[in-house]
Amino acid sequence: MDSKKVNVKDILINNGIIILILLMVLFVGVTKENFFSIPNFSNISINVACRFIIAVGVSGCLITKGTDLSAGRAVGLAACVAGTLLQRADYSGRFELTKNFPELNVWLILLICVGVCCIFGLINGIVIAYLSVPAFIGTLGMQMIVYGINLVYTKSVPLGGYRSDYTNIANGNFLGIPYLFIIAIVIGLIMWFVYNYTRHGKYMYAIGGNEAAAEVAGVNVKKTKIIIYVTAAALYAIAGFLLGAKSGGAGVNTGSGYELEAIAACTIGGVSVNGGIGRVSGIVIGVLVFELLKTCLQFLGIDPNYQFIAQGIVIVVAIALDIRKYIAKK
Repeated sequence: MDSKKVNVKDILINNGIIILILLMVLFVGVTKENFFSIPNFSNISINVACRFIIAVGVSGCLITKGTDLSAGRAVGLAACVAGTLLQRADYSGRFELTKNFPELNVWLILLICVGVCCIFGLINGIVIAYLSVPAFIGTLGMQMIVYGINLVYTKSVPLGGYRSDYTNIANGNFLGIPYLFIIAIVIGLIMWFVYNYTRHGKYMYAIGGNEAAAEVAGVNVKKTKIIIYVTAAALYAIAGFLLGAKSGGAGVNTGSGYELEAIAACTIGGVSVNGGIGRVSGIVIGVLVFELLKTCLQFLGIDPNYQFIAQGIVIVVAIALDIRKYIAKK
């Protein structure tokens, strides 16, 4: 009987953030009009889409006891690269460096964004795997490098005036379902398959569980880590590309702080910062819960400055609860 009580208590504590935010959702839904409405849910699904893609990228790093603090800046760089190459020919404020470029296919631009970001992901992987630099330090340095490159490239000029074939990716829908949401689902299914049914996925969890044992068992730890960080960078590029289309503009601060939201969403969804644990389905829940928190605060009319405080508290509590679960298992 006592053990059951302890288990119930642990469940309530470990899932406290999810429970509290769901209660907040019920309260806001009852007290505020239009919260439980199709337009609001459509807006939430669009916002969740980009953040989910980023969180899936970060999750691979977390599962192997790493992290990626360069995620947000990589998202911003991809958004800016896409923005400079996808402006309308008749837009008066066209980016100086690319204004004489021919009109390129929108999907080719996506590949360019992915290629650019993957270079930085490759460097992250090499620095962490071969130079044994802690992921926190290595990716923090890369965060600053990518931000600096973006500043130099764009000269801090805000971007806009995008072509309709680009913005339609974010604004369009299929049978009422936003394209962004469909893209996120497809990426989620692909990553779910990779995590659960491929050799790479098994290696990833093995490294997170016990890196030394995985290496002894024949896992190429260095190669696996590099693949993880390159894959993460590719996902950031896709997210940045889509975010630019959704926003209709981009700037050097696009994506700022998204890596912390992604880490929080992952930990809320059960991805452990201590490695070896995490599911794509959990990431979906984590991202959704975090987005619902922000939406609830907006409906309640909370000052945006206080919203950042609330989000920061959630990030700290989520990490603390994850560490608590890790200690309890030891």
